[in-house]
Amino acid sequence: MTHKRKIIIIGAGLGGLSAAIHLQHNGYDVIIFESNADAGGRANILRENGFSFDTGPTLLNYPFVFENLFSYAGKQFYDYISLLPVDPSVSFFWPDKTVFTLSSDIQFFIRECERLKPGSESSLLKFYADNSFKFNLSFEKLVPKNADSYLKWLSGVKLSSLLKLGLFRSMYGELNKYFKNRYICEALGSYGMYLGGSPFALPGIFSILPYGELAHGLYLPKGGIYGLVQGIEKLAFELGVNIVKNSPVRKIIISGNSVKGVELASGELVQSDIVISNVDAPTTINELIDKKYSQNSVLPKKLLMTPSVITYYLGVKGIGGNFPHHSIYLPENYKSTFEDLFQRYQIPEEIPFYVSVPTATDPSLAPPGHSIFFILVPVPLLNQPGDINWSETVDKIEKQFQKRINLYGFNINQKDIIVKKVLTPLDWQNKFGLYKGSAFGAAHTFFQMGPGRIKNYHPKIKGLFFTGASTTPGTGLPMVVLSGKMTSDRVQQYVC
Repeated sequence: MTHKRKIIIIGAGLGGLSAAIHLQHNGYDVIIFESNADAGGRANILRENGFSFDTGPTLLNYPFVFENLFSYAGKQFYDYISLLPVDPSVSFFWPDKTVFTLSSDIQFFIRECERLKPGSESSLLKFYADNSFKFNLSFEKLVPKNADSYLKWLSGVKLSSLLKLGLFRSMYGELNKYFKNRYICEALGSYGMYLGGSPFALPGIFSILPYGELAHGLYLPKGGIYGLVQGIEKLAFELGVNIVKNSPVRKIIISGNSVKGVELASGELVQSDIVISNVDAPTTINELIDKKYSQNSVLPKKLLMTPSVITYYLGVKGIGGNFPHHSIYLPENYKSTFEDLFQRYQIPEEIPFYVSVPTATDPSLAPPGHSIFFILVPVPLLNQPGDINWSETVDKIEKQFQKRINLYGFNINQKDIIVKKVLTPLDWQNKFGLYKGSAFGAAHTFFQMGPGRIKNYHPKIKGLFFTGASTTPGTGLPMVVLSGKMTSDRVQQYVC
């Protein structure tokens, strides 16, 4: 059956592009209005003096999700995108100079765990077996499932299987079942920061995050993450999706509790009775629709968001020394740092931070003989710590991470920095529409999983849908691509 129904999508992030591909392939007429000059949303690009910086995500995991997106449209993922493996995948560094490195090579990972905690091998293999079960169950039965209640979401999953998911134990407690070593648990638990919570509070099911990277590997698309965006954008174009860039949407037009279209910043009115917003869902609710529509009908009463970030982009003369591609620097007082971020809402005295050197894997991202450094530092949301002088904070934090990396013999010489750009929480909010500067969307607490997340449709406004990190299934490139598919399923169900 061929549909001629027009669908408007606001924002050409990966959620919007995924929804567009699914809907266009099913015969709908899709137009995307993108406010920026480039597609990708927070997975954007900065270009200067021959350097190409990925603004947000820096590595790709779960490639099967992207393979499925292309195969749905009758195409081969690897005809559009080349993946470069990153292995060893990530190294962790502590102030006492302890180093711990992850790898999808299980023998390498066993040696690393045995080095820190002799006798770890049997419990590590148990961790793999248990999390393989949890990972497969989650992706087959829970993650891609549209459901409006926990009863429907969990239907089809046996009680005995639910009890194995670790839902009633903390993420850190779940990891500590297998790894009786502080450094291993802290490294694997640090993934919780990007879910918007402390590993001491997040559900134990999220031990599947480090497992997923260990089991399925980490990759850098050729050309960086923006190479992935370009490949997906190309697929959308080939299917006939119309992407209109530099065209911000001022508001969603609603009449009689039904969507009628959008008004662009230029004043132009574009009609459609179906609108999907790929702008961060809380931002859409607060800024793009009329205030008379109750926020409580969509947003949880106490919406918890992931933290914001300061991101540094450095184009540097030289080949990057002996930096690993992907490293995370953890604090000595691990638990207190999470409390600073998620309870006291302040910048930790001892900052954790992440460093990526993508030119270690793809030198083409910089001029010959040069390197790219990406440094990400989690900070509280814009509304949490009160007034902050971000210029002073940026300089203070830069001095801290420079001092910290020097502990390990790493160094980024100021005289070698050719290009330097910084995005603060204000930039993330203003340029990409991220609610309160939240870097990764709504948090993944126990009550913000599955049906507890912001719904991907508005229950009070007919024809209004949402896609992206803050809605279901959640944050991260694979989840956002799945979000686009789930939203397209909602739209097709609504039309029928």
